[in-house]
Amino acid sequence: MNKKMVTSKEASVSLGISYSTITYYTNIGLFKVIGKKKNERLYDFEEMKKRMAIVSDLIVRGYPLRLIAEKLNNNK
Repeated sequence: MNKKMVTSKEASVSLGISYSTITYYTNIGLFKVIGKKKNERLYDFEEMKKRMAIVSDLIVRGYPLRLIAEKLNNNK
């Protein structure tokens, strides 16, 4: 399976969220780093899109980010 790997900056532009949000979401476990290239973290873009859709939906429903991260990470 060929994964499209993107950097934090590329993901930020593609997903329409800030670089600092990508960093924060990574730190609390919403996004998973799958590799590194020099000083840049690499992500599976399709996985990020799926997770971002779930996160956005749950935020609208009033769930806190920490609970969302817990829910996403326990389902795998």
